[in-house]
Amino acid sequence: MILYPAIDIRGAGAVRLLRGDYARETAYDADPVEAAARWEGQGAEFLHVVDLDGARAGRPQNLDVVRRIASAVGCPIQVGGGLRDADSVAAAIDAGAERVVIGTAALRDRAFLAEMLQRYGDRVVVSVDARDGQVALEGWTVAGQEGVVEAVAALGEMGVVRVLCTAIEVDGTMEGPAIDQLGEIAAATGGAIIASGGVGELSHLETLAAGAPANVEGVIVGRALYEQKFTVAEAIAALSR
Repeated sequence: MILYPAIDIRGAGAVRLLRGDYARETAYDADPVEAAARWEGQGAEFLHVVDLDGARAGRPQNLDVVRRIASAVGCPIQVGGGLRDADSVAAAIDAGAERVVIGTAALRDRAFLAEMLQRYGDRVVVSVDARDGQVALEGWTVAGQEGVVEAVAALGEMGVVRVLCTAIEVDGTMEGPAIDQLGEIAAATGGAIIASGGVGELSHLETLAAGAPANVEGVIVGRALYEQKFTVAEAIAALSR
């Protein structure tokens, strides 16, 4: 299982939100490049970068930061936040993203998603964010009408090979991942799942590695790393046990 250290960018700095609430933000690194270099230095094999300003604005706002991160590290990065049209997706890839994470636009406009899949194939990750079992859109600020399990199943039928699923209720809490929900989601698709939300200690990672369905290929960790609950190297070791 792959560990994806998270770098959430807001106001050009690295921050974390509690349960997706923009009013409950904790600032960490003034320059997200410092976080990226730190995580790679501890052994990260892939980084997860989110443009929170872009997610709210509907178009990327921090591609200059993404570009500096991509130039500073040797490991690949996946980038999301405000990628709701073809030009924005292309700009993220031009900035150095190995993968692009598309959320709101992929769920609202299946023709757009089909075009991106045709153009970029498995470099496209679709983000499905869940609150109370329903999809949340537009940087988690708008409630969708579709159930998260049904949404993931439909994406699999379209040929999406990788879905990122965030349990908003536990995101940033470090209280543990939503294992039961993750199992239901993973069962709905033959594609790979990246889990996000709730990891706060090594035992959470060990539980995921031991009990998650086989198609859960990775987990995103943010606040626990920033608050030094464990290192990237320790997390990778826990996922290998």
